[in-house]
Amino acid sequence: MSRRAPRTIAQALSRMTAGLAPATVLARVQEVWPAAAGPAIAAAARPVAEHDGVLTVTCDAAVWAAELDLLAGEIVPRINARLGGETVRELRCRTG
Repeated sequence: MSRRAPRTIAQALSRMTAGLAPATVLARVQEVWPAAAGPAIAAAARPVAEHDGVLTVTCDAAVWAAELDLLAGEIVPRINARLGGETVRELRCRTG
């Protein structure tokens, strides 16, 4: 009988942490945020709250908040596409 190769720690932790994440809309948005927003925006802005479809994002600078206000019409559909439904309807940006 042959033995399988051992898993890497990254594989084991990935499988374990996937089951630990809360099943909230905010947690799901935070998971897809880098892919939906893009690496530059994801580095400068983080989703911090969600209530009734309104996603609040905290930005490192006012310039990023203004930019996200302009790009909300593109980012919200990308988030919803990754979530598989019309979960987020509005993006609110603030500096923090």
